[in-house]
Amino acid sequence: MKIGLIGLPKSGKTTLFNLLTGANVATARYDTGRAELHTGVARVPDPRVDTLARLFKPKKTTYASFEVVDLAGIAKGERAGLETKEFRNADALLHVVRAFPDDALGAPDPRRDVVDLETELLLADLEVVDRRLERLAVSIKRQRKDAEVHEQEILVRLKAELEAETPLRAVALTADEAKVVRGFTFLSQKPILHCVNVAEKDLAEGPRVAERYGLGDIATRPRTRVGWVSAVIEMEVAQLAGDEQQAFLADLGLEEPAINRVLSDCFTLLGLISFFTVGEDEVRAWPIPDGTRAQDAAGTVHSDIARGFIRAEVNTYGELVAVDGSFADLRARGQLRLEGKEYVVRDGEVCHFRFNIGR
Repeated sequence: MKIGLIGLPKSGKTTLFNLLTGANVATARYDTGRAELHTGVARVPDPRVDTLARLFKPKKTTYASFEVVDLAGIAKGERAGLETKEFRNADALLHVVRAFPDDALGAPDPRRDVVDLETELLLADLEVVDRRLERLAVSIKRQRKDAEVHEQEILVRLKAELEAETPLRAVALTADEAKVVRGFTFLSQKPILHCVNVAEKDLAEGPRVAERYGLGDIATRPRTRVGWVSAVIEMEVAQLAGDEQQAFLADLGLEEPAINRVLSDCFTLLGLISFFTVGEDEVRAWPIPDGTRAQDAAGTVHSDIARGFIRAEVNTYGELVAVDGSFADLRARGQLRLEGKEYVVRDGEVCHFRFNIGR
């Protein structure tokens, strides 16, 4: 999965990119007018993975992860960078919103910046719709095809929604309609997390950013969340470890690094859960969409496992920890279940897939 990191210039977006991915991109290189992209991989912290790794002592421990694409700052009216293929193919957007003072930009106005960014996404999508409708009109006039007429009807409706300043993520589509428009990768259709980047002195107000900055109505929109972080402070936190990090967090009044919450918010926004595979070779978290069948979950591990799927041996994380990782004890307790391909895998379950590729 891929998150598109976006924001107005000097919002702290690239600082957050460095924090998420461990990169060291110079923030001074990012300015308006250039569609410069950087990509990296963010690892999702999960204390359950840490516990399983202590139990099984594997050669390798792998956390759930996702790709992050960082686009240069987008100012009002400068939408060229939004057409970048890598960015449009993102599964969700993480919008960094400035809530700290800046000598050049003046006092922050998070609501204004959210509205401005959403407007740019709407206009970018409207341009895509207009271009396609023009081509469809020419094609239909030359030869009327039912599929093109159907597509035209859908796009005319979406155009009206966009002109009414309604993000497409808030527009209900049937499965058939969603399939027709999927290839357009509309930006305003993607789930979005507006992450308010606060100053250190405002850390205590972090949990109340929606109320403080008038974002309450935005937070209630479909497939939209409002979160917060102090990216500069989080960079300092990330450079510490163990007791020293915990002491620093305590001084700040935080229970854990705020970046963990940002990653969790992204997971929730995408509708993802994690299941685990465990063993001496590797303990691994696998991100899958909530509601995924066992056979499809097996396919995330390897396509051959899905193709030759027989059964899934399933237990919960809590059950496995309670017996110190002993599958023999799980069997004795009747807690090691056999499930078929239609079984819906739940968050935190440990799965072992039986398969036969000769099937």
